[in-house]
Amino acid sequence: MHIETGYFSVQTNGKGTYEITDEIQRKIDKCGLRSGTVTVFVQHTSCSVIVMENADPTARRDLEEFFNRLVPEDTDYFTHWSEGSDDMPSHIRMVLTRTSETIPIVDGKMQLGTWQGIFLFEHRDAPHRRKLSTTIIGE
Repeated sequence: MHIETGYFSVQTNGKGTYEITDEIQRKIDKCGLRSGTVTVFVQHTSCSVIVMENADPTARRDLEEFFNRLVPEDTDYFTHWSEGSDDMPSHIRMVLTRTSETIPIVDGKMQLGTWQGIFLFEHRDAPHRRKLSTTIIGE
C-alpha cells in the first residue's frame, strides 16, 4: 500500500466555482498510483470542494445562484459579521456542501463520470488563496 500526500493552492477571484480536476490528476500521474482513492480536502471554513457538472458552465452558475438565494447575505438575524456581510453566509454554505471529496482511481485515472469535474466552490466575495491537501492511497 502506498500513501502520497501533497498540497496545492487555488487563487480565487471571489464567489464561484474553480475547476481543480486536472491539478488532482497531475498529482496522481506524478505518484504513479494505478488503483486506490484520492481525497481532496480544503483547509478553510468559507469554501468547499464539490463534484459538479463540468461541461456546461450554466449548471455551475445556477448552483451559485441557488446558494445566493438559499443563504442570503445582509441577513439581520446573523450575529457573526467579523469579516463582513458574506462572512456567516459563507460558513453556512460550506456546511451545506463539503470540505472534501474522495474519488476512486482505476488504471491511474479518477473514475469521474463523463460530465463530472472537481471544483473549489468559493463562497466569499473577495479574492482568496485557498490551500487544499490531497491524500492518494493505493497501489
